[in-house]
Amino acid sequence: MADQALSIVIDGLSALQGGGQTYLINLFRFLPERFSESLRVIAVIPESGDMFKVNDQIEYVQSSFASGGLVRRMIWSKFRLPALLRQTGARVLYCPGGFVSTFGRGWKTAVAFRNMLPFSDEERRRYPYVYTRSRLAFLKYIQSRSFRRANLVVFISQFAKSIIDIVVGPRAGKAVVIPHGVNDRFREPSGMNAGLSLPDRYVAYVSIVTVYKAQLEVVRAWALMRLARRSSEKLLLVGPSHHEYEERVRELIIDLGLQNVVILLGDVPYDALPAVYQGAVANIFASSCENCPNILLEALAAGRPVLCSDYQPMPEFAGDAALYFDPYNPRSLATRLCEVLDDPRLSVELGRRSRERSAEFQWKRSAEAKWKALSDLAGG
Repeated sequence: MADQALSIVIDGLSALQGGGQTYLINLFRFLPERFSESLRVIAVIPESGDMFKVNDQIEYVQSSFASGGLVRRMIWSKFRLPALLRQTGARVLYCPGGFVSTFGRGWKTAVAFRNMLPFSDEERRRYPYVYTRSRLAFLKYIQSRSFRRANLVVFISQFAKSIIDIVVGPRAGKAVVIPHGVNDRFREPSGMNAGLSLPDRYVAYVSIVTVYKAQLEVVRAWALMRLARRSSEKLLLVGPSHHEYEERVRELIIDLGLQNVVILLGDVPYDALPAVYQGAVANIFASSCENCPNILLEALAAGRPVLCSDYQPMPEFAGDAALYFDPYNPRSLATRLCEVLDDPRLSVELGRRSRERSAEFQWKRSAEAKWKALSDLAGG
């Protein structure tokens, strides 16, 4: 490492699951050699975060105290993190979790915007509990404060930037838009179902089961589709759940008499998802609130037809590679299902477009763009 390397500290303490972990792992894995020679990168990760140690050029700091819950993490960020920044002579603190851990005069700050839900009044109102709505409102407050003050905000969609420009207002720093990538395993033939018991013919919807993912409307659409055509396909709902909403979905399945054709598969291992996408006759994505929809990108990479919510930013990512529907109008999805299931030529064409479109989203390209933005900030 060069003697005059610029130090960048990355606060990864909040990357405890799913998308946050995937984001950091790929950021670390694809640190370009030209930057590793000019940058000293120190990553603060959870005590259980050995999965992040994918690059020997990065120094990893793990704290048992900061891994003991939100309150401890906040205390560590207020007192220990500034000391670490001063000790390492950090030029930049990058916070990919959505808000800046600590501001100070000795370093610049960069923050990523990855969670759109706190900034949508319409989506917050879908939740019946005051606690959930209050939590989202608080996240909106602390993230807005970070976006206004940070030297750099990293957006992952043009749509997200347009919303923050309106809701947050003037910001002190610069902004870049860098979409996520797709793990190559979703493009490679899986060759097996990874031990899962999957139907012979099915349409898959992979996503957490919760209100803004519109599984209730998807189930209603499936019932309408079956009234319009003879159908041997089953509907597979794949993913963890918000339990109260899952109960509503299960009750609706029973009320509509769909117990034998709609399957709630639950959460499955990440390594099994390529087989789920690739084995489907078609993949559905019905979310109404996203920033950069990883699941949509994975479904596109599988090379199968994609039926997609028409809410932004989904069209920004899928382009002409998907058939769009209104996620809160079950008849809209039912019509699209009939189209793709009854037209083999359309199905093949959509699969071809999906695979071609997914090639635009590469983790290596995404990570390199982020490292360039952080390096420019550190050297500026």
